[in-house]
Amino acid sequence: MGIFARRNTSTPSSTTPVTADTVAEHAPDLVSLVKTAGVSLTKRGLGSERAAVYLVLDHSGSMQWYYDQGTVQNLAEQALGLAVNLDDDGTVPVVFFNDTAYKPQDARIGAHHGIIDALRRSGNVKWGGTRYAPAMRRVIDAHRGQATPAFVIFQTDGACSDQDETAELLHESAAMPIFWQFVGFGSQDSIEFTFLRTLNQLRGRVVDNAGFCAAGPDPRQLTDADLYDRLLDEYPQWLAAARTAGIVQ
Repeated sequence: MGIFARRNTSTPSSTTPVTADTVAEHAPDLVSLVKTAGVSLTKRGLGSERAAVYLVLDHSGSMQWYYDQGTVQNLAEQALGLAVNLDDDGTVPVVFFNDTAYKPQDARIGAHHGIIDALRRSGNVKWGGTRYAPAMRRVIDAHRGQATPAFVIFQTDGACSDQDETAELLHESAAMPIFWQFVGFGSQDSIEFTFLRTLNQLRGRVVDNAGFCAAGPDPRQLTDADLYDRLLDEYPQWLAAARTAGIVQ
């Protein structure tokens, strides 16, 4: 389970690479998450891999309970734990979406306590419907021209109303170093996730650039190790295929 300790208001310098040591100094409550994510990566032969981690968050009306209960905050901390292993800036860009998508805002190691509610307020994020494509465009635009792969944790609790547009963007971004890991808050068998479960069958892409896992009706019941294993299940296959295709160096 995610760890919530006392507030630590210190933050590492933006020019200081964030390592396990700097996490211990500036965010001791995240040390366990960093170690657990590292174990999951190492099991898959990804211990030396680099990637930029993005977090895309559903802010449709049905998500309110998950925000109120701290479930989304917990996922943000888990994303930071993964990012420490894959990147060295201690920062995860966060994109909220509903019918539209809000500009990316940074969640940072050492300033992570209550960060989701803080970013919602600063971005004036509203409740709305569910369209994936605007959020995908935000990530694509933010990562365009980058050589380092992007590992995108794309969280949602329901079906989108723009499946055709979403499929088009998956095709478009398949030639880019971006992997989309969709995470469903809800049962694996929910009809809300029918579209996401069929992403592996989308034809015409250079590589299969998306995966899906369900975190259950209450994702806080998952251990951190289980969550990381689910997130990383398809990433090694994409990375190998993307290298073979010359998408990732």
